[in-house]
Amino acid sequence: MHVDMARTMAAYNRWMNEKLYSICAELSDDERKAETGAFFGSIHGTLNHLLLGDKIWMGRFTGTPFSVSSPEQELYSDFSELRSQRTAADQDIEDWASRLTDDVLDGTLEFTSIVNPIPRSDKMWVCVAHFFNHQTHHRGQLTALLSQLGKDYGVTDLIWMPGVMSDG
Repeated sequence: MHVDMARTMAAYNRWMNEKLYSICAELSDDERKAETGAFFGSIHGTLNHLLLGDKIWMGRFTGTPFSVSSPEQELYSDFSELRSQRTAADQDIEDWASRLTDDVLDGTLEFTSIVNPIPRSDKMWVCVAHFFNHQTHHRGQLTALLSQLGKDYGVTDLIWMPGVMSDG
């Protein structure tokens, strides 16, 4: 992974989150919190898990750990607050990516997993790739849930994000 890819993925993260939160804002709180059989139970649960995961990984990347009790911990039950915190987290991710260097990506990251609480030491670029892959994976679950509700969230392909591909 190269810093340009991390920066592009940070921008993609923001772009997709803005699109999906706009669609989710059209739903009632009951619709967002309805049990769907999804891995994190509901649209709200999935949105919450995405923010939780991002805060955990950003804490690892920046050296300021974010403490949680479990991967299912609810951060915010209020959608407006969850959305506001998502926006702030996306800005933090883009700011971090803008300062990222290839030397950092070539290094290692030491952390303790929440899922399997043992100390780990992994290649930083692999951890960063996982970070962005995790986001895309769970947003895929969200798009499936939104489709089931008849919601059109538009194009999700990275190459169609404004500013990514040339016109020629």
